Amino acid sequence: MTIQEILNFRFLGNNVGAYLTCLGILLFGYAFKTLLSRLLSKLVFRFIRQRTEGVSELQFQALLIQPVSIVVFLVTVYLAFQVLDYPVHSSELKHNDPWPQVALFRLYQLGIIFGMAWILLRLVDFLELVFRRRAESSVSRLNDQLIPFAKDLLKVLVLTFAFLVMLGRVFGVNVTALIGGLGIGGLAVAFAAKESLENLIASFTIFLDRPFAVGDLVEVGGVTGTVEKVGFRSTRLRTAEKSYVTVPNKSMIDKPLDNLSLRTARRVTFTLALSHATTSEQLRGIVQDAQQTIQENPMTNNDVQIKFTALTPAAKEVTVQYFVETTNYDEYMNVKEELNYRLVELVEKHGGSFASTGTTIVQVGSPDRLRGLQSTEQPVL
Repeated sequence: MTIQEILNFRFLGNNVGAYLTCLGILLFGYAFKTLLSRLLSKLVFRFIRQRTEGVSELQFQALLIQPVSIVVFLVTVYLAFQVLDYPVHSSELKHNDPWPQVALFRLYQLGIIFGMAWILLRLVDFLELVFRRRAESSVSRLNDQLIPFAKDLLKVLVLTFAFLVMLGRVFGVNVTALIGGLGIGGLAVAFAAKESLENLIASFTIFLDRPFAVGDLVEVGGVTGTVEKVGFRSTRLRTAEKSYVTVPNKSMIDKPLDNLSLRTARRVTFTLALSHATTSEQLRGIVQDAQQTIQENPMTNNDVQIKFTALTPAAKEVTVQYFVETTNYDEYMNVKEELNYRLVELVEKHGGSFASTGTTIVQVGSPDRLRGLQSTEQPVL
């Protein structure tokens, strides 16, 4: 049997040559899908190069090569089967056709929809990179908050659109009639998702009213932390303990919120408990020098209050209050520590002493074993 006779040999409705051509197209598509996707990515990037804000071509290709290669291979699969005498046409495919043929074509349609949706999602990621580069040159922190939110919103829209296309093209559902016929069912779903809808509306309120931005230190509902992300349903806070707290957006606008990053200074207030052995002259000198020392510090303002406020059985109490003009926590702690050292030095300089509490323990026993009194002292904070 000659080669021509072999190629013309027919089985299952097609000759061997058609099957070999189909196989060749499949092998070509599989072997060169990555190369073709890279070339397509290069071509697209040339048209948008001027608006990429410094995002490199390699970053663009890294995002698109994998989903584009899948779509390219699926296209070659479609072209390969068109060579056969029974090419797949969606308009001619009926439900009474052999179920393997129907199932395979439905699976192919799902693959195409999945691939196209994946490409759109990667393009959304690329847009996020571009706008983040633009946000780096902007002073406003609103973009840092808006970009992740917009990214999530676009991805939800892409997935919703892909789902509707899948229902219409693959399963033959009348999407328009489906949406229009939701009626009472849609109302029931809305009531079931009441909390989610409230949080979604609250997220838009946060963007419009802007009570805080990403990076602000806030206190709400007994939780204090730095805002890291504002999402559809919740806001993520990073606490001082480095834990990751998720607060519903509804709570962020319903409860009193203290934006600690917007304050102009941090307050320091405490009480110095001096012993009764400290004389009035020593006490006046300590108060006057402490007032001057705190006011002279370049990180404090003139709103300094140091007063002899109470005379108790345990101590002479001096209330100290001042403000450190910084919103940085580390700077605040450094200034507070330095001034605490200075206050201790002033008390020592004037011959004063800090009060302490005493605990007296009486040992009961025979007269020859009586030890007397023992006292342990603890400083008053």
